[in-house]
Amino acid sequence: MRNLIAPVFIVFCLLLPASGQSQERIELGDGSELTVFLVRPSETTQSPAPLVILMGGGSGNASISRDTSIWLGGGFASRGWMVAVPVSPNNRAFRGSSNNDKVRQLADVLTARADIADGKVLLAGISNGGISALEIARRDPSRYLGVAAVPAVTSSVSDNEPLAGFPVYLRIGGEDELGWAERYEETVTTLESAGVELDAELFDGQRHMFRMDWYSLEPWLEKITASDQ
Repeated sequence: MRNLIAPVFIVFCLLLPASGQSQERIELGDGSELTVFLVRPSETTQSPAPLVILMGGGSGNASISRDTSIWLGGGFASRGWMVAVPVSPNNRAFRGSSNNDKVRQLADVLTARADIADGKVLLAGISNGGISALEIARRDPSRYLGVAAVPAVTSSVSDNEPLAGFPVYLRIGGEDELGWAERYEETVTTLESAGVELDAELFDGQRHMFRMDWYSLEPWLEKITASDQ
């Protein structure tokens, strides 16, 4: 159920080059502020849009987050999603309990808006952002629709046990220059051993960053949203 009293947010609306995109400073429930790039759904609809919180790779700084909002966020927006790409407050992606919790608070603030659907939120991330998405989901899987990690790695079965029965979409490039392709089997075994509902594939010939395969991601998104409804 939507909270009747939501944290106050401060908006500095700086339009980005593409239509429907903006940059906002959002006040969270703990009083801190987070810079967020928002990409609104491409198609006008009467219904509130589902929310995906998408985290960029590397440090998750403003430049990375802005680029992520354009090239991957635009893909989600064209399929009816409201996209929020937060900027890391300390250049450490959204790893660790403090940064994990800021994403939870961001979801609370945004789902209180009239144009965003309340209820569960999709988490997505690239590289460090994918690892962050898994960390955040582990803290309270009941809050989230699933995780799209493109890519991510993990090695602890016990850490991932809270995700038993939880949907995760995982893609890793077969020519990943950071060596993540060599960790693909380990990551798949870890998640499956923890009971994760896993859709995983190693992309032959692809590097660490790769063009999104919407032919497989879109059906997965439809599946998890239908299951939630």
